[in-house]
Amino acid sequence: MSELRKLGTSGLEVFPLALGGNVFGWTADERESFAVLDAYTAAGGNFVDTADSYSAWVEGNEGGESETVIGRWLKARGNRSEVVVATKVSQHPKYRGLSAANIRAAAEASLRRLGTDHIDLYYTHFDQPGTPVEEILLALDQLVREGKVRAIGASNITAERLQESLDFSEREGFARYTVVQPHYNLVSRDTYEGPLRDVAERAGLAAVPYYALASGFLTGKYRPGTTVDSPRATGAARHLDSERGRRVLAALDEIAEAHGASPATVALAWLAARPTVVAPTASARTVDQLPALTAVAGLRLTDEQTARLDTASD
Repeated sequence: MSELRKLGTSGLEVFPLALGGNVFGWTADERESFAVLDAYTAAGGNFVDTADSYSAWVEGNEGGESETVIGRWLKARGNRSEVVVATKVSQHPKYRGLSAANIRAAAEASLRRLGTDHIDLYYTHFDQPGTPVEEILLALDQLVREGKVRAIGASNITAERLQESLDFSEREGFARYTVVQPHYNLVSRDTYEGPLRDVAERAGLAAVPYYALASGFLTGKYRPGTTVDSPRATGAARHLDSERGRRVLAALDEIAEAHGASPATVALAWLAARPTVVAPTASARTVDQLPALTAVAGLRLTDEQTARLDTASD
């Protein structure tokens, strides 16, 4: 197994790539999802990321489909103790928001779907500024004290609210966020670098970025004149219209060739080496897409290559 990384002060140790579960029950059916999960763990992976709302946006779905698939896989493989499971609260159609009552109800529902007695890492999916941090953290603290949640994190939160939350936990002795999950990649750096990363760095938080491959753009499959059959194609292809996007692709191609690697692996390696980042999050719809992701565990960029990507992505 690849060397695991400490996930901040959470006590959890994880593979340097979190496998995104957003595709499970959406573009990957249960059979395909099981195959991807099997291949990921066979490659040394142990960190699976999902949310209670995945994939409520699909017609006929109600949310929780991804958790259900993961729960069935964990039961079928009997490997619950070997996998770090992260899920999130606030966006499920039946459990919207971060009121104390909603956090409790949503967590219980996630536990049932996952078929487990604990969630390793529980994120607030989207912060709700109208809900006091005191209410949110009291609810999360109770789940931690009951052993239903091992560690807590915050996704999609401002630097100010994150600092306020950390200050409250410190002052009151409540469970404390140990992980932050920002939108962060080579073509979206200002979504994390700056005040949010500064807070995370000062507090010793681990970052587990999502959109690590910019909806697939950083895999290199989006090129001028090409058409990609993907539900995310429109969002990914727009980066071709920006000078930065084209610069980044050129740099990725050059460095990937030098390493005999794929552009996706290089993009993930750049991200995995950024300050505070422990494990980027990326998803694979098929087993064939997975090797380029898990290869991040064995790729180290030179200082010159890192600087090349830094410049291209400015």
